[in-house]
Amino acid sequence: MGSMWRGDAGMAESNESGREPPRETVERVEELRREINEHNYRYYVLDAPIISDADYDLLMRELTGIEERCPSLVTPDSPTQRVGAAPQEAFGTHEHRQLMLSLANAFSEEELRAFDERNKRMLGLQAGDALEYVAELKIDGLAVSLTYENGIFTVGATRGDGLRGENITANLRTIGGIPLRISPGSDSGQSYAVPRFAEIRGEVFLLHEEFRRINEEREARGEPVFANPRNAAAGSVRQLDPAVTARRRLDIFCYGIGYVENGNWTTHWQVLSAFRAWRFKVNPNIRLCRDIAEAWDYCRQWEDKRESLGYDMDGVVIKVNSLALQERLGYVARDPRWAAAFKYQPRRATTVVREILVSVGRTGALTPVAIMDPVQIGGVTVSRATLHNEDEVRRKDVRIGDTVVVQRAGEVIPEVVEVVKEERDGDEIEFKMPDRCPVCGSEVERVEGEAVTRCIGIACPAQIRETIAHFASREAMNIEGLGPSLVERLTEARLISDPGDLYFLKQEDIEGVERMAEKSAANIIAAIEQSKDTTLDRLIYALGIRHVGQRTAQILAQHFRSLDRFEGASTDELACVPDIGPVVAASIARFFAQDATKRVLEKLRRAGVQPESPAVAAASTVLAGKTVVFTGGLETMTRDEAEDLVVRLGGKPSSSVSKSTDFVVAGEKAGSKLDQAQELGVAVLSEQEFLAMVGRG
Repeated sequence: MGSMWRGDAGMAESNESGREPPRETVERVEELRREINEHNYRYYVLDAPIISDADYDLLMRELTGIEERCPSLVTPDSPTQRVGAAPQEAFGTHEHRQLMLSLANAFSEEELRAFDERNKRMLGLQAGDALEYVAELKIDGLAVSLTYENGIFTVGATRGDGLRGENITANLRTIGGIPLRISPGSDSGQSYAVPRFAEIRGEVFLLHEEFRRINEEREARGEPVFANPRNAAAGSVRQLDPAVTARRRLDIFCYGIGYVENGNWTTHWQVLSAFRAWRFKVNPNIRLCRDIAEAWDYCRQWEDKRESLGYDMDGVVIKVNSLALQERLGYVARDPRWAAAFKYQPRRATTVVREILVSVGRTGALTPVAIMDPVQIGGVTVSRATLHNEDEVRRKDVRIGDTVVVQRAGEVIPEVVEVVKEERDGDEIEFKMPDRCPVCGSEVERVEGEAVTRCIGIACPAQIRETIAHFASREAMNIEGLGPSLVERLTEARLISDPGDLYFLKQEDIEGVERMAEKSAANIIAAIEQSKDTTLDRLIYALGIRHVGQRTAQILAQHFRSLDRFEGASTDELACVPDIGPVVAASIARFFAQDATKRVLEKLRRAGVQPESPAVAAASTVLAGKTVVFTGGLETMTRDEAEDLVVRLGGKPSSSVSKSTDFVVAGEKAGSKLDQAQELGVAVLSEQEFLAMVGRG
């Protein structure tokens, strides 16, 4: 690894004036990129890093600093460009040079052998002749196409209908296993030049541990969890904001070639070797098989070993190795005759439901769970299976005492697939979702149009850690230093059982918690004390009322102007507040009707929490009663900050343009909303014009 560069006056000189950067600056940028790309390859592809995260961050920081001072040195293949694109308003389409094909399925040894015999017959081979195949694990993810022109990654797209897919280039750039530039290389003693143009096909997927992490975070935020890793991967690459995709830590295996110019290979095995030479990530479990019998052995071996992979695979893809023979075999419809996907059957077993319990998650979601006679599925003993929600129980008609088919696929939680109704004897008991939380006794609610039933108790032990962590968060009461980890330790020590208890903690209480020193404890107590002087909208948001986010909290604070008036408002009064509506109004009223809510509010009052009433926006303000839409990137503030400003000045931020929109504020790279505004004749302002209008210029 090269020595760390600290820079000097000559090398740090900006080129904003149009002067060329010094030669040594250019050389240093090239050196940094080579070094960072090498570390990316070792980390993402080889899984064998040789430097610490801190040292890697130093290299990236240095490269980013030079590129900021010398913008002319920024190139599309720079490691700094993996996450740099602004959020998109919609995906464009991309047409593949060569069709992305589907595969015909095989479900038995007989079908695989029939596939082999058909290939031999079409090629004019004798029944006893051997046909060479490549066997690869069939990864259960999302197929993508990566286009490289002169070695530079230019376009990434989904498969779509095989001819056209969605252009998700910015999102695929965030995946560390995808090289932004490829260079000539060698593998197994053979050298491979970089084609002038190449479509590389791959499968984007998630490791099981990453899938679990994402779902835990979504559950903590009250968002619906993904059903399986494939759905999570597909949803991740289709995020309009690449920064969201980057946080999902997607992975990829490359497995095939589309349209290519001047590729120097004759077999599919050599194509995979070329990928390795160019530093793409190729699944390490591929096998070159002398005949279909070896391919079948490979399928049988991996059916037993697939649970050990750490990611989902649902079969084996078997391809004729010779590219010339592939060409002769051709295609039928959109399936290649030279490839087949051997699919494994889902792992299932039959057992009896003895009880249906209801678990309460960290966000208050109530989930019915079947307690069953233990049964072996794929080498694992299963005695519990999720029933997801009340609608699923009704749809499948699962009852206590039923004989059911249970399925376990990969790391997905075991689930009841169907009821064997022929086994019923009339003693089965129908399930009924409780109207009170089985943990804390608070009311539960199920909003019309949603499948999930939730506990609304502010002090429910099942969700108290998330409740308090939300209460203390920066956007809420902003208690600095009181993060989820400390909240967990405080609840485990039984020092707090609801948000109100925070204000009665003593310094010695916190010092007694693991990994808390005297100074840290003093800082936490000071932060808690400081949070007593807050704004009404922050306190309303901190309470964690279902359907009340930051924007709704601001609207409610502006309307009621005191916690007492807000707490005492009837459902009808709440429903009359602009932008609240009957569903949110009912949720707020139910929240304040709970005994647990009353106890917490009383603690907050005794502790001296005094929310400041919002300032009244001047009636003459230009935004009073006006609807404002923001589009494109803003320079002086974030989108959330801009919309907060509109609310404080008596206006209404909106995410869509209509005839009722009063102003559209267009920032950098404004998208379709700007076009809609111009078509409808809505006034369009620049960011500077908007700030001047509201007196912030």
